[in-house]
Amino acid sequence: MPTLDRQDDVFVLDIGDNENRFHPDWLAAVGALLDQVEQAEGPKALVTTATGKFFSNGLDLDWLFAHADQAGEYVAGVQELFARVLSLPLVTVAALQGHTFAAGAMFSLAHDFRVMRADRGFWCLPEAEINIPFSVGMSALIQSRLSPRTAHEAMVTARRYGGHDALAAGLVDRTADEETVRTAAIEIARPQAAKAGPTVGTIKARMYAGVLEALREKDIPLG
Repeated sequence: MPTLDRQDDVFVLDIGDNENRFHPDWLAAVGALLDQVEQAEGPKALVTTATGKFFSNGLDLDWLFAHADQAGEYVAGVQELFARVLSLPLVTVAALQGHTFAAGAMFSLAHDFRVMRADRGFWCLPEAEINIPFSVGMSALIQSRLSPRTAHEAMVTARRYGGHDALAAGLVDRTADEETVRTAAIEIARPQAAKAGPTVGTIKARMYAGVLEALREKDIPLG
């Protein structure tokens, strides 16, 4: 399950050591840890990472197929996580130490910055291959954080980007080797900790007002 650590002014949220799919219990655990981050006083920033081969493979499809009657509520909960991270009143950095797929890739885009392992692992939006269309909110998030050319390629072709390709395409802001991905993310986050507060929250809320509205839409078409 997810855990939270702190290195001086930087909170480090480790979202797990497996595929880190968005099971409802996982979503609740991450939400509770984000509560702790938001409630902490003083300078602060957030690094989100994981342990092992995967950063996240996104939606828990096994759970979703077994609870089809709850699909709308489930997707709304996932999108609320994206909206919350996108609008947190502090600087956030995703440290992508492993494969980052589908909703896991979207989760990474909700962060202000991304660091990706250079030599192994892929960043990918495979929805075109697995026949699951992006929701309006998900499309809005992706298109708000990527250039039109990169968003089109990533969404339509389901291309798998390695670290160097991801950097060239603007999917990530920096690459690092396996041992230093988390450290590099902390190095980006730490100088920004003093900016945490209502002003940053207001800037993000206004910058992404349309995206946040789309992500928080409760009536989500799933087909």
